[in-house]
Amino acid sequence: MAFDSFDVAKAAITLAISSRASEESIIKDLKKRGILSVAVDIGGDFNSSIPKIIERAVVASKRSGVIKECHVHEGAVIGATREALMQIGLKANGYNIGGKIGVARAGEHLSVCIFMSMGLLYLNDIVIGLAHRAIPDL
Repeated sequence: MAFDSFDVAKAAITLAISSRASEESIIKDLKKRGILSVAVDIGGDFNSSIPKIIERAVVASKRSGVIKECHVHEGAVIGATREALMQIGLKANGYNIGGKIGVARAGEHLSVCIFMSMGLLYLNDIVIGLAHRAIPDL
C-alpha cells in the first residue's frame, strides 16, 4: 500500500497525542498497515531541553527501526524535529514543558510531531509542532 505525506503526518500526530497505555497498540497497528513509528516522552525547561529532544527523537527512531543508521536518515529526523520545535519555540520559550514526540515513516515520507504542555505551576497551555521530510527508502 502506498502512503503519502498526509497519511504519515496523521500517524505521527496520533502517536504524539496518545497515552502511554495505548502507545504500543497504536505502533503495532501502524506497522501492520506499513507505517513504522515510535514515540518518546520529553520534558524540562524548553530552552535547555532542545538538544536532548532532538537526540531522543534520533535515538528512538534508530532503535525502533523507523530509520536506518545513516547520516541522510538521521539528518532528516534532526531537521524535522528542529522545524517542529521552531513552530512552537516562540510560545514555549522560557517555560517548562512536558509531552511526547511521535515519529512516523512510510517509504520516502517521514513526519515528526511534538505535542506538549507548557507553563508555570498549574497554568498550562498546549502546543503542537509538525514537520515532514522526504528521505530515500533504503
